[in-house]
Amino acid sequence: MPRIHDVCSHLQNAFKARLSQTCIPESKTNLSLARILYREGFVASLTRGSHLGPDGPDYVPTTPDNIATRRLWLRLKYKDEMPTLREMKCISKPSRKISAHMGELQRLAAGRPVGIVKPLRPGEIIMVETPEGILELQQAIKRGLHGTLLCRVF
Repeated sequence: MPRIHDVCSHLQNAFKARLSQTCIPESKTNLSLARILYREGFVASLTRGSHLGPDGPDYVPTTPDNIATRRLWLRLKYKDEMPTLREMKCISKPSRKISAHMGELQRLAAGRPVGIVKPLRPGEIIMVETPEGILELQQAIKRGLHGTLLCRVF
């Protein structure tokens, strides 16, 4: 599991500091997490760039020569001067992965706890790593997939 806890704490701290934009390292996992946050309305935009800033209108491919400097830039979203992302916490840790089968995912979505995992609250999402990639809890249920619970966002 590639350092999801770093991304969770970084984004939560960036919102608390009221930054207008922030960057995270570019990887497939981080891109999947950022796309879900964008689709669910927690961030305003998502662009690729370098450690210096977002790319301009020209596409810059990621190559072995520049991979260390590539970043995903997220423009943070606020409503009435309050951050849209208030809390982003990891569920699974590198030392303890928490997996859930289809029935357990359905119980979480219905508002019931599963083991040590608290139920889903209104306005909250849970990201699940499935065999088809990282999905939001509702998407995983629709596709009938199971997986590892990564993090919850409120």
